[in-house]
Amino acid sequence: MDIYATDIDPKSTPLPVEILETDIDLYYHIALTLYLEVENNNAAGKSSVFILPVGPVYQYRRFVWLCSLRPLDLSRVHCFFMDEYLDEAGKRIPLDHPLSFRGFIKRELVDPMPEKMNLKAEQVLFPDPDDPTDYDRRLAELGQADICFAGVGINGHLAFNEAAEAGQEIDAEGFRNLPTRVLPLSRETITINSYTALRGAFERIPPRAVTVGFKQIFASKRVRAYLNRPWQRAVVRKLLFGEKTARFPASLLRDHPDTRLVMTREVAARPEFQLK
Repeated sequence: MDIYATDIDPKSTPLPVEILETDIDLYYHIALTLYLEVENNNAAGKSSVFILPVGPVYQYRRFVWLCSLRPLDLSRVHCFFMDEYLDEAGKRIPLDHPLSFRGFIKRELVDPMPEKMNLKAEQVLFPDPDDPTDYDRRLAELGQADICFAGVGINGHLAFNEAAEAGQEIDAEGFRNLPTRVLPLSRETITINSYTALRGAFERIPPRAVTVGFKQIFASKRVRAYLNRPWQRAVVRKLLFGEKTARFPASLLRDHPDTRLVMTREVAARPEFQLK
């Protein structure tokens, strides 16, 4: 089977798939999904626990807009953001670094959120490289995430759970049990992230990061993966139709009991292989 010759037809995929017209629609989809989950949990007297990415980006300013338009009590929301780059000393890069995920979320979500929504800084958590087990412990105490929102990397990573390399002995079960931890980033991740964020300046991407574990992602009650990059045409086909393997971690989502994919029409389109 040539997975790249396969059309993404939501009627015949192994996971539920929703196709949107543009990446703007995708940002609003994430924002509205977040909003409705909190609204429903508030009505039921429950907390809302999320594992959240920075990429895709720009959904948080739309979530803030929704909250401003229709006020929502966020006092029982717990936001576990997935990961952060590390400096040479193994510490999280500073908030004012242009690549800081913590700085981005502070600017896009925490600072602009109206005070009356009751979102406090302590409700927004990033993994700490000095004590990554604390992140896992807090998630477990809350009963794990209601929803894990995720993007998918070019090598199939979720958060920075990098794909197993050739010669690395880890099977699918072992990969699904990886905890929150510090790890080196792959060449593929450094290269594609430099293309996205630094116009190709790959040497400026920090080579290490701290990431939520695949175990915590897989323990989430629901996983919602969003794809809006043109190069994810190949990624989504490996996720849906390729071998289930730690060499492409996103493929393991096919074993999760409640995973859905949301992608733009551009990503759903069949890849065109040609010189440019």
